[in-house]
Amino acid sequence: MNDVIPQRTRVAPSPTGDPHVGTAYQALFDVAYARQTGGQFVLRIEDTDQNRLVEGSEQQIYDSLAWLGLAPDESPQVGGDFAPYRQSERLDTYRPFVDQLIADGHAYYCWCSSERLKELRAAQEASKTPDTGYDRLCLGLTRDERAKLPGFSETPVVRMLVPDDVSLTFDDLIRGEVNAPRPDDQVILKADGFPTYHMAVVVDDHLMGITTVVRGEEWISSTPKHLLLYKWLGWSAPAFAHMPLLRNADHSKISKRKNPAARLMWFREQGYLPEALLNFLALLGYPPVHDDSEVETLTDFTATFDWTKVSTVGPVFDTGKLDWLNATYIRNLPDDELADRIIEFVYECVPSTAENHTQTQFETVLRAAIPIIRERITLLKDAAPMIDYLLVPAADLTIDDDARDALPENTPEIIAAATTALAALGDADWRADAIQATLRTSVVEGLALKPKVAFNPVRTAIAGRKVSPPLFESMEILGKGESLARLARLA
Repeated sequence: MNDVIPQRTRVAPSPTGDPHVGTAYQALFDVAYARQTGGQFVLRIEDTDQNRLVEGSEQQIYDSLAWLGLAPDESPQVGGDFAPYRQSERLDTYRPFVDQLIADGHAYYCWCSSERLKELRAAQEASKTPDTGYDRLCLGLTRDERAKLPGFSETPVVRMLVPDDVSLTFDDLIRGEVNAPRPDDQVILKADGFPTYHMAVVVDDHLMGITTVVRGEEWISSTPKHLLLYKWLGWSAPAFAHMPLLRNADHSKISKRKNPAARLMWFREQGYLPEALLNFLALLGYPPVHDDSEVETLTDFTATFDWTKVSTVGPVFDTGKLDWLNATYIRNLPDDELADRIIEFVYECVPSTAENHTQTQFETVLRAAIPIIRERITLLKDAAPMIDYLLVPAADLTIDDDARDALPENTPEIIAAATTALAALGDADWRADAIQATLRTSVVEGLALKPKVAFNPVRTAIAGRKVSPPLFESMEILGKGESLARLARLA
């Protein structure tokens, strides 16, 4: 490993709404490569599109990456040697490079109005011309010369002048040699003085020493533009790794408008464990690290990471696999840690659940119930509804209609026999195994009933439902007095 060059990677989301799961997907590969090579992972906020900014979105980006264990080494929050890391605070950085491109003949002012550009696109579409880019009306004209022509705007943009012989081929860490479509004269500085993505990303990546750019495959078509800018400015280009796009079941691009799972915060709100989500994201674009298991840690993933193993096929975002992984991680957590995770989740995401009970009561009952609900939990949000019957007094327990309708005709006889036998059980012996033995003797054997029939009324009285976590363990948690009070209500 002594000959490995430390790599600087980055993720650069825009704070225009809830963070997209694709941000975490790319950040995972950024982090793995940076850590494997002893480098740094940088978070840059790209907020030059001021009209689309959403208040609170930037903080959500920080919070969600930290939750996943993908916290950056450098960011607007953390700081670093290449600050500022927020593009809106770097505006003075870009203009000199734009001026240099203009002076060198690689860029030019364009005074075309938005109406004129809209008409141009409509005409191109109507004629079905293969050349759909900007027609270079402003190229070589002064402001006064352009003002004499139709469709003039007082405030110009700056466009890059793409040469006819622009190279359209580049090497990709994942895909090998890639051929991209020919770019048009891309705007690199907007009329408001803000750089476009294409200009800012090249300048920032260079000045921040980014050595490897990881991004979605939708940016392949932009790479020739970026490589031109690097060449014109006399800079070495970074390596590029274009990840396959995450897909819905119908293979369409996953979007926040159509799929709630596209929202990174959604996974936290649903009760997924961050380590399970990371594991899932890794499997979407990379083969399992272990031959005999798909369960793997970020450490495992990082240690064996290799760009050549990344899939180029857009993976289908199947949350069924994620549910399985999440349940597996839950089953492997120690009781106390699982309880801690559930408590943190409930207080943060569904505080109304905890507000209905005292904190001490909720936490005490939950910790006692972990062994009987663990195998039934897929998401952290499943836990609280499973134990709600353990948190109310007998008088407030609701008995579901379907449970009441399923009671056998001899329910009073069963409840009476169970109550008499359990009442004689000493407080010190009020344990699940003793409760089960007592009920088997008094109800199953005493009334010559099958266990399913014998225990049905008892379960309904205790839990108020047909299906619940294990009955005898539930009664142990409730205690003798509360259990007998519930049986009395159904008598």
